[in-house]
Amino acid sequence: MPGSHAGPISYRPFTADDIPAAHALSVKVAWPHRADDWRLLETAGTGFVAERDGEVIGTGLSWRYGADRASLGMVIVSPDHQGQGIGRQLMERLIAALEGRAILLHATPAGKPLYEKLGFRAVGTVDQHQGTVFQPPLISLPPGERLRPLGANDAPRLAELASRACGLERQALFPLLLDVADGIALDRDGELLGFALFRRFGRGFTIGPVVAPDAPGSSRAKALISHWLALNEGVFVRMDTPGDSGLTQWLEGLGMPRVDTVVKMVRGAASGPLVGEAGADANAPAAPKAFGIISQALG
Repeated sequence: MPGSHAGPISYRPFTADDIPAAHALSVKVAWPHRADDWRLLETAGTGFVAERDGEVIGTGLSWRYGADRASLGMVIVSPDHQGQGIGRQLMERLIAALEGRAILLHATPAGKPLYEKLGFRAVGTVDQHQGTVFQPPLISLPPGERLRPLGANDAPRLAELASRACGLERQALFPLLLDVADGIALDRDGELLGFALFRRFGRGFTIGPVVAPDAPGSSRAKALISHWLALNEGVFVRMDTPGDSGLTQWLEGLGMPRVDTVVKMVRGAASGPLVGEAGADANAPAAPKAFGIISQALG
């Protein structure tokens, strides 16, 4: 606990100059984020830090999607300063800055009670899988469909599919994401039906988002994921999957056990469905479905 001569806690906007201190804070609480992971999050969003005597002791970031939606995350309080209401103060500032938007977050069991008091409701779960992967089996695609590298003109279609799959506008985020990720596309006669991105993150790499039309046995999603696992056998890989993805048993069989589950929570209402809520085209034959998310912060 801070000594009796410690100064007051102050709050101010998060800036790029705070990334080294924020990274050190995340290391202190055993989160896997690298400084480069923080850099992507800061570039895409805004947030606040809590300071005492010039030391960053808390962080919280948020990201806006379209006109009426947002997500928030990276709410961290130094272990030496927990229990003083700092997390709540950061959350209240983030929520106030996002007034009028429906807000998504992913809650740990420890954070869920606070978020419920702040008006968030549970809408689903996300499972964290990770491990040193094994050689996956060959997955057959429906006739006429194939995997191909992403092309220079695919970015708008990728963002459209991702937006429809998760209910969050991705047009502004995807150029930043594609700068740091590789991708594989699911194609049928020149039409891009789905995709999976692969990028550096934390201790190794992460797969996500993964978006594809559903299929018996989730074969399309499995083919996209298997592409990256086959190329990276023996490499540490993480993937965050919606609880209803149907991939848990399959991923565990490949050497990627489920190591954690968090709760998807939403506050407020938007003009259309959000993550965890049925989409308007959910029953359409080629409706895109999210089998893997970008990250727990970005949704």
